[in-house]
Parts: sequence; C-alpha cells; structure tokens
Amino acid sequence: NLLATVSHACGVSVTLPACLCDTYVLTGSEPLSILPLNALPEQTTGRAHYKLCDRLKLEKKQRRMCRRDPGVAETLREAITMSAMECQYQFRFERWNCTLEGRHRANILKRGFKETAFLYAVSSAGLTHAMAKACSAGRMERCTCDEAPDLENRKAWQWGGCGDNLKYANKFVKDFLGKRSNKDLRARVDMHNTNVGMKVIKAGVETTCKCHGVSGSCTVQTCWRQLLPFHEIGKQLKQRYETSLKVGSSTNEATGEADIPKGRGQSPPPPPPGPGDHIPRTMDLLHIEDSPSFCRPSKYSAGTAARKCYKDKNCDAICCGRGHNTQSREVTRPCQCQVRWCCYVECKQCTQREEVYTCKG
Repeated sequence: NLLATVSHACGVSVTLPACLCDTYVLTGSEPLSILPLNALPEQTTGRAHYKLCDRLKLEKKQRRMCRRDPGVAETLREAITMSAMECQYQFRFERWNCTLEGRHRANILKRGFKETAFLYAVSSAGLTHAMAKACSAGRMERCTCDEAPDLENRKAWQWGGCGDNLKYANKFVKDFLGKRSNKDLRARVDMHNTNVGMKVIKAGVETTCKCHGVSGSCTVQTCWRQLLPFHEIGKQLKQRYETSLKVGSSTNEATGEADIPKGRGQSPPPPPPGPGDHIPRTMDLLHIEDSPSFCRPSKYSAGTAARKCYKDKNCDAICCGRGHNTQSREVTRPCQCQVRWCCYVECKQCTQREEVYTCKG
C-alpha cells in the first residue's frame, strides 16, 4: 500500500529545492524504493503513463487504478514531490531534517516514532491534495470540479467556478490505500496517522466567492470550494507532530488490545478506552516509541555533524551541546534595487561578509 513518501532534495535543507534528485515511494512490500525522476516519461498521455505506474512498484489493485486514468500517474508523482519537499521544509531547523538517505529511510519507517507518524500523515495529505487539484484542473478523465454545492443561502448564492474535488479525492485515496491488517497496534497507529493527514485536508477547505451585480452590488455570488495551500497543511501537521500522543498496550503487545494513551505535556491523559476502542479517537498524531536523539550517526540518521545552524536560534539544539564552528565568507547579492519605468528592476551588486555556523563532530 502506498502510505508515505519522502525524499532528499539535492542536498538543500534550508530553502525548497528546485528539483528532487530521487523520489522514494513507500509501498507495503518494499519501503521507499528508489524512483529516479530523470528516468520518468515527461508525458503521460496514451499508454505512456503505464511505464510510470510500473516503476512505482504498486500492488496489483493499485497498478490497475493507476493505469485506468492517464492523470493518476502524474498526480502520484506530484504528490510524492510535494510531500517530500514539504517534509524537508518543515524540519529544516530540526535535528532530523527529513533527509532520509540510504538505509536510514527503511530503518526509521520500521519503527513507530513521531517522525514516522508525520511521514504517514504528510503523504496521505499530499496524495489527497494533489488528486483534488488534478480533478479541478481537468487533468483527470474520471473526475472534474466539485459538484456538491451544499452552501448556505442557495437562492442568493450561485454555484460556480471550479471547486477542488475533495469528495472524489478522499474516495480515491481510501480505495487506493485499501484496508490493511489491524491485528497489531503498529498497523492501527499507521492507519490512524494516514487518516489524520486526510482529515487535516478536509478541515482546511475554504469557500471562495465572487460578487456579481450592477454597480458593484452583490445580488448574486458565484462560490466554489478551494483547499488550503499545501504549505499550510504541512504547518498544521508539524504542529500535530510536536504534540504527538504516545500510545501503548496494557495487555498483549502482539494484538494491541486495551491500548492506553500515555498523554502529553501537562494535559491529563484521555480516559481508558472501552471495548474495541483500541486507540484514542483524536486528530493528534500517534506514536508508540520514543524517538532517538538523531545527534550521532546511527541507522536512523547521519547525525548532525557539519550541519548548518543559526547562531542564537538553534545551534545549541542542533549541535547537541558539541558546539559549532564559525567560518567567514564573502557573498555577492543584488542590492539597492529600484523599479525603472516601465517594466524592469535595476539592482546593484553588493559584496558583504557573512558568518556560517556548522556543528562540530
């Protein structure tokens, strides 16, 4: 099952990269298999999208869903890229900065860390968001604009524009991911985190309206639904990562029965679950294991040695108390820019010296 996607983005960790060197797709049978973007077909018209569907190493049902609509393959690629870039952006100042390379990517996804929870959520959110947008953009054969008005004051409001088709996107993603085993706690937690990503997308739907009438009056409004920019979704999921709930089992770790949430911070823990209620019903992300420190090289990360940090902001935290090195360098940037009539900006080139801070080994 396609659950989450992560990527390293050309070595850039502070700003969003212009491209992704490799894309990693998480499937149920082979976590994060490498898919080089430069080897993918540029066009997915006709049967060309079959090649991309085959390279994604999907399960039989998923491959069939991918092949039946030429727009699906390209939408999956967009979702992969968007999720990876957003993950890296949200964690750019953290010890774990979502640069999962080599063995690290498989090892971290085998564990029930907060970071794993974020990856499941951001990936399902990315796929839902990309699919809803693809429908409204006319890139899919099996869906179009949102067709459910469901707005107040229907007599005064006229449905119009092209709303993002979240209804179709949710149905597609649930069908695409399918039902997974719920025999153990980890499987149910992963499913919960996947659903959180989809629910955050749904909670962020906004209604956009445009007025129509004589002399600027608003006798009739054309309204349509739009999803929040995915950067806002990433920000909300990062907040949920920060407040992730730890859950565990008071009985059998294999079956995960009678799972009891451990609570967080100063908040009192939720009440014990009832029969069949194995994990708390919450919009919080859930994890079952404490995360490693990510300070030193391990099977989960490359550590923070030589990582760039920002003095008086995060050097102490990123460098784990080891201290940081300071280097001085000259950089040239545009400066003193002015807008010239009619249509261009004129800038001078200014050279200045700046200090770069990197963590000691």
